[in-house]
Amino acid sequence: MAQYHFIGIKGAGMSALASILHDLGHSVKGSDVEHYFFTQTQLERRGIELLPFDANNIHADDIIIQGNAFHSGNNVEVRAVLEQGLQAIPYSEYLAEFASSFISVAIAGTHGKTTTTGMLAQMLAPIKPTAFLIGDGTGLAASDSEYFVFEACEYKRHFLAYAPDYAIITNIEFDHPDYFKDEQDVMQAFETFANQATKKVIVYGDDANALQLDVDERKIIYYGKNNNNDVQARNIKKTQSGVSFDVYVYDEFSGHYELPFYGDHMIANSLAVITVGILQNIDPEVINEHLAEFTGVQRRFNVREFGKQVLVDDYAHHPTEIAATLEAIRQRYPERELVLVFQPHTFSRTEAFLDEFADILAKADSCYLVDIFASARETGGQLSISDLAAKIPGSKVLSYDNLEELCKHDSAAIVFMGAGDVNEYLDTYQKECANRNF
Repeated sequence: MAQYHFIGIKGAGMSALASILHDLGHSVKGSDVEHYFFTQTQLERRGIELLPFDANNIHADDIIIQGNAFHSGNNVEVRAVLEQGLQAIPYSEYLAEFASSFISVAIAGTHGKTTTTGMLAQMLAPIKPTAFLIGDGTGLAASDSEYFVFEACEYKRHFLAYAPDYAIITNIEFDHPDYFKDEQDVMQAFETFANQATKKVIVYGDDANALQLDVDERKIIYYGKNNNNDVQARNIKKTQSGVSFDVYVYDEFSGHYELPFYGDHMIANSLAVITVGILQNIDPEVINEHLAEFTGVQRRFNVREFGKQVLVDDYAHHPTEIAATLEAIRQRYPERELVLVFQPHTFSRTEAFLDEFADILAKADSCYLVDIFASARETGGQLSISDLAAKIPGSKVLSYDNLEELCKHDSAAIVFMGAGDVNEYLDTYQKECANRNF
């Protein structure tokens, strides 16, 4: 049994990896800021010790794993590692080494990778011994695991540390403007990642950028709705109960699927998972059975019934993701007023996509905005939430002091959306309403 210390243990990937190592019998502890993050729930359930950052947490007999967001310039523990002449292993490097012991499936993409990772884990785990690491902080492993399903993040090219057996690419679009120069820069990163897969690259063939990847044609498999795809969804039907479709593989019928999912993006995510199942020779009826049991991952389209209202917690933080969530809400709740409470994530992304955010947010029936969430990667910016509000007619800026504004939307579907801490606004609103303080 080894002893591990995680610098930045509440990070989405770090918390999941810490859980995995704990499940495998290792001693695990870690440090982070004292602010509550939803990712720490899994750690607390396992009794993993959570500490505030402190140089005294660093010990020579620990295997030290360093979160990608931290370095000597912003973290006292990283400085302590250097001062003591120790070595900290970057998260991505450790994960690459860990994955090499399994039949590995890495899921990458600008959008949808967390949900697709969760869906694949849900489908595969009841059939084959499977460990998984999901970007919502969820990780699970057993000593007999043969497969390892994990999320691969493109930010700062971290996913180039991986050489998985199978790679899924859900889509490619410009994002992370604080790092990537332009869309071509993003494309080059994904192309390098795709070519590092050793067996197959499973690519969303309805995505124009993904189709441009220069990958050995013997390794690539395309999935989607369009006729160019190797694995294709046909005869699609959407209802308030979900979606149904037929899957054809190289123009031959493979199976019929009925799934409780909403939105075109969930059809695409399902096809990626179905393609892996087909490659592993799993019966389509078995794939459908287990895929239909998927109830979601944390902070992705999580629905709460609250009085006459429906409250939704969603992680969408890019214009394309917001559009997909709006479509899914309209499908599931076509008769309800759609109210958005949106928190932009990072100043750089807000500035880069300001007009795109305004255009898509204006499609909601009512739009509320909360202050921009600055992540660990930046301290501030040149714009404020008022700049975005000025571009959306009728929008209002929301704070903890005026959450009662939401009460007037009787019977609405209210979506709390963003990659920061907007879920805390949801929790506060629900708690205050329950306490009848509004």
